[in-house]
Amino acid sequence: MLFGHLATLPGETWQERWEASGFDDENAQPVGILGRPDVHYDRSNLTSALRMAFAARIIQPSLSGFRANKFIDYADPFRQVQKDPGLDEFFRMVDSEHKLTAVHRHRAKFDVTCALTTQGIALEDLTQSALLHYSLENKRLGVTHGANKDTTRFAALGAWEILHKMGHFPPGSPPTLRTFIYDGQRTIEELVDRYAIKNQDVRQLLIDYLTRRRSDTDYITVEGLARQLASLFWSVIVELNPGQKDLNLSPEVYDQWRAEIQFWRKDGKADRSRLRQDTASVLLAVRGLYVDLHSWAVAEPERWAHWVAPCPVLPRDLKGFGKRRREINRRMADRTRVRQPLLPVLVRHVEERHERLAALLAAAEPVPLGGAFEHDGRRYRRTDSREDRRRAKILAEPTVRVIDEATGELTHVSMAEEAAFWEWTAVEVLRHSGIRVEELAELSHLSIRQYERPNGEVIALLVVAPSKSERERVIPMSAELFHAVAQIIRRQTRGGQAIPLLTRYDPHEKTWSEPMPFLFQRQLGTVRGVIAPGTVLHMIGRSCEEIAASNPAFAGTKFTPHDFRRLFATEIVNGGLPIHIGAALLGHLNLQTTQGYVAVFAEDIVQHYQKFLNHRRALRPEGEYVDVTAEEWDEFEEHFDKRKVELGNCARPYGSPCQHEHACIRCPMLQVNPKMLPRLAEIEKDLILRRKRAEEEQWLGEIEGIDMTLTFVRTKQADAARGARRTTVLLGMPGPRHSNG
Repeated sequence: MLFGHLATLPGETWQERWEASGFDDENAQPVGILGRPDVHYDRSNLTSALRMAFAARIIQPSLSGFRANKFIDYADPFRQVQKDPGLDEFFRMVDSEHKLTAVHRHRAKFDVTCALTTQGIALEDLTQSALLHYSLENKRLGVTHGANKDTTRFAALGAWEILHKMGHFPPGSPPTLRTFIYDGQRTIEELVDRYAIKNQDVRQLLIDYLTRRRSDTDYITVEGLARQLASLFWSVIVELNPGQKDLNLSPEVYDQWRAEIQFWRKDGKADRSRLRQDTASVLLAVRGLYVDLHSWAVAEPERWAHWVAPCPVLPRDLKGFGKRRREINRRMADRTRVRQPLLPVLVRHVEERHERLAALLAAAEPVPLGGAFEHDGRRYRRTDSREDRRRAKILAEPTVRVIDEATGELTHVSMAEEAAFWEWTAVEVLRHSGIRVEELAELSHLSIRQYERPNGEVIALLVVAPSKSERERVIPMSAELFHAVAQIIRRQTRGGQAIPLLTRYDPHEKTWSEPMPFLFQRQLGTVRGVIAPGTVLHMIGRSCEEIAASNPAFAGTKFTPHDFRRLFATEIVNGGLPIHIGAALLGHLNLQTTQGYVAVFAEDIVQHYQKFLNHRRALRPEGEYVDVTAEEWDEFEEHFDKRKVELGNCARPYGSPCQHEHACIRCPMLQVNPKMLPRLAEIEKDLILRRKRAEEEQWLGEIEGIDMTLTFVRTKQADAARGARRTTVLLGMPGPRHSNG
């Protein structure tokens, strides 16, 4: 049926007819469409026929044409037909890798045989570049193994490692596909040459400058500095003034450059549709270049002096930098205040989801395939597909998938519980330790230590490897933090195995670590890898979206890993921990950095002020706090009676006489009753008449006093009018305190 269809197509060979069939195109249909729609036998045998045509190399398909057809088993038939000793050795090597599950061994065999088929080569011709091309084409086409829909991952990761172990690749080849892909750190020359600086003297200056700066900073900072100085500074200067040969810029060129960089992106291209938000950082980098050259020229004039020029970036150009920094701190503090009351909701959500899925997994694992069971008041049934039965035979711990019989919803419980566990542990470790997400990914089994105090108490410690500040620090673990870390170790060492040693790629430093027993590692596909910081961010963001569906407070609000760090700093400092101890726990070299992380709440101010009042009262003699006698209470009430005056009340303290000789109009203690506003109007009218008479009689001293009184009258009129517009609150009359309560 298959070759009968191909025979009707143009071409001299089966290969030419296959290419004319349309089955070799991208997004092609499987050959099963040639069979009768209602007969599965036709479709299955058409796929089997195509498998044998590929294995016998009658047809060499493209990768898209190959992957459009789902072969139950392709690797073994291909090996049997090819009779390639190298391929036989590869299969034996794969079967001896007991650390890989049967599924992962099958995928390694499939990747190699698929690459050999689509590229028309034997195993001895499968180079590193050929296998990389196969992996990248799978990624581009978005084709995956089985139920794994993560199209961002690379294929052939496991196959690469096995080929490397059997010595197939040349000596010195990278042990993994990832190490082959990531080219690591660039040299200073490569960082500068990315921007094609034509002036060789300036190019060499930037290389020398960045080389000097590289000794006291990290790689990602030098990479950003190279982009700012080579691309956003010098390349733009040359475009504005092609004749520029040194760093001595004219005011006109500098002003044009300042206006122009607002539109330049990081890739060195102008974008007039929007303004840059970080022009201040570029100005600081340029100013740092000029200032460094000035200071270095004193010690090494022969090397730097001829480049010294007046710095075009004046202090007034950075005038708004401090204001912008304060605005950033204000926004961060406000962000912390918004998320502080939402943190318990997020924690409860991730914890309850993991507990729910863990309980469902525990209930479903003993149930045979296709069996029904009840859990938490709902009825479920384990799936019983051909894939489930195959996995049950080859896996020590088969994956569990269940169907909710009430809703028909399919849940991959094993996968969902695994994801929920790592999200819960990430949230717990981040919020109880305050570490950065990069430091979270770098935690290993070696990070857990213990310290025995002189009194015999043992304290668990978490050692955080040097990160941003290049300073190691030790964090005493709370009970909650220790519980989360213990759960991770229990999962990683189940079955009595040791935590696997893995290498981790640092995206900032562009380097691979030594093999370490990292805590946050998991199996994905054919490889085991360390959880990336971006994965943690994605998991937490997904939970926030789920909560927002039922909690309006989460609408438009997301947590990032760094939010937990700010909340941790706020909690420990506002809880009374000295700020320098908080800085040590957070790994800050500057106390001001820690202060910027701390958001002070109004409740904290109230609590501290109440503590101050209680402390002050505790210092007063106990004899002052005695029960009031009847005579003292009568005297107290009489004081308030004597404070009543014509226009309102006198606010002088209890037990004090009138110090203003009853000149109430001018007295600031007078509280005017709004009902007496008409009386104030009469007094004002009388004062105006008296002033007019004083003017006629030339009583100049009287005029000055009347003007002062008029000012007080009008002020009190305004105050009384505002009071009249306010809602009256009745507090009631106080009563005496008795010893019986």
